[in-house]
Amino acid sequence: MILEIQSLAASYGSHCVFRDIDFSLRRHELLAVLGPNGAGKTTLLRCINGILRPASGSVLVEGEDVIKLDAGAIARKIAYVAQKPEPARLTAFDSILLGRKPHMGWRIGDKDLALVDAMIRKLGLQQLALRYTDRISSGELQKVGIARALVQEPTVMLLDEPTSNLDLKNQIDIMKTIKDVIATHRVGAIMTMHDLNLAMRFADRFLLLKDGAIYAEGACEQIRAPMIKEAYGVDVKVMQCEGFPVIVPED
Repeated sequence: MILEIQSLAASYGSHCVFRDIDFSLRRHELLAVLGPNGAGKTTLLRCINGILRPASGSVLVEGEDVIKLDAGAIARKIAYVAQKPEPARLTAFDSILLGRKPHMGWRIGDKDLALVDAMIRKLGLQQLALRYTDRISSGELQKVGIARALVQEPTVMLLDEPTSNLDLKNQIDIMKTIKDVIATHRVGAIMTMHDLNLAMRFADRFLLLKDGAIYAEGACEQIRAPMIKEAYGVDVKVMQCEGFPVIVPED
């Protein structure tokens, strides 16, 4: 296992967001974290990344406790792609190059430039490389964020709603990019999702949060209509389409 979450709990003041969270992640695995609004999905990612300090429990990346690591050491192990990457007056190339910051000294090295160039080519971003990120589309900006995360050379990638506000084509493109990245790099990834069908189509496993705890987890083919009903309060049917589960709300 490259990531182990043990008895994790988080709170804001006296409000408990979640408790007793236990799960693990393997290399080359994509885990979808599901649940209604307020279930704690984004808070979970922030605790894993050390942005928020958990109330209790531990986050182990390759056996090292994230809580005991400084920001630079965390960034060399965990890459975080926010739900809405902020565009800036930076070129796509420079934005991706920022991902090398945890590894760079006082100067940019040949390896840093080579990694950025290779990632731009891998994700098909050559035509965007010298364009400013505040002048590209949301889908293109999301790909730049993924490229920046990858040049960090992390062990774990965290993606918060990677397909939010994207059209159908860009949703599919981003999810295919994520799957390809996981298959061809020595990483595992956790993504939060609201689109259950996209999650079931592309993820290897799911984790369903409800009332501050893990309500259900397993391989995506194990998801059942009663789970969705209990977590979201919606009657659904779970059907099979070309070997993948498809969740359809009932009338």
